[in-house]
Amino acid sequence: MNKLKFIKKKHSGRMLSGELVVRHKGGEHKRFIRTIDFKRDKLGIEGKVIALEYDPNRTCDIALISYTDGEKRYILKPEGLKINDVVVSGEEAEIKIGNCAPLNSLPLGTLVHSIELTPGKGGQLARSAGSSAVIQAREGGFVHLKLPSGEIRKVRGAGFAVIGQLGNLEWKNEFFAKAGRKRHMGIRPTVRGVAQNPRSHPHGGGEGRSGIGMTTPKTYAGRKAVGKTRRVNKYSNKYILQRRKG
Repeated sequence: MNKLKFIKKKHSGRMLSGELVVRHKGGEHKRFIRTIDFKRDKLGIEGKVIALEYDPNRTCDIALISYTDGEKRYILKPEGLKINDVVVSGEEAEIKIGNCAPLNSLPLGTLVHSIELTPGKGGQLARSAGSSAVIQAREGGFVHLKLPSGEIRKVRGAGFAVIGQLGNLEWKNEFFAKAGRKRHMGIRPTVRGVAQNPRSHPHGGGEGRSGIGMTTPKTYAGRKAVGKTRRVNKYSNKYILQRRKG
C-alpha cells in the first residue's frame, strides 16, 4: 500500500538548476500531500467512509475509505457523502452518490465528477469544489457530457466516473481577507505590466500613469496575450461539440 500522506517538497517555481520557470510561486506553509485514488480500480470491493477531512492542496474536501480487504484510500468527497456510507466501483455499481461506474452504464441526466478521458488513466475532468458534469446523450462508443464551463464534449463511454457533485460548493464565495493568506498558499504578488520598467515587461515605461502603448497586449516574455495564443489544431478539437463560449 502506498503512503497516504507525505510532506510536499517546495520548489518555488524553480528547476533543479535554480532557474525560475514559473512566476508568482514561493513561501507556502508546510503541508502534506494526500494521495488521492483517482482510478477507483478496486472493482466490486465495498469501502466504508470512516473520516471526512480537509485537504490544503485542493478546493474540495476528501473522504477516507476503508475497504473490506483492509486497505485505506482517499477519494474526493461528493456532496451528501457521510461517515459510515458504503461506496463501491464497477459496472454493476448502484446509482448512488460516491459510487464509481463506467459512463456507458449510467443513465442520461446523471451528475458525475472525476471523469476519465482515457479509460484506466484515472479521473481528470470535474475535480474542483462544486464541480459536476451532466450525461446528455450516447453516440457509438462515446457519451456527450456538459462540463461545468458549459462546453459539451464527447468522452469515451468505457471510462469511469464518480456519481454525484463534489462538495464545498461555497468555496467560490470565499473571501481571502488579507495578502498573508495568499502567501500561506504559496502565491506571491502579481505586478501589473504597466507598473514595471520597460526592461522587465513590454507594457512598462512611460511618464506617470500610461497605457500599454501597443495594439496587441503581450506577456512579460513578449508573446501575444489576447486572441488566438494557443495551437489552432489541437488534437482534442474533434471531441468538442459545443464550445463554452458558443
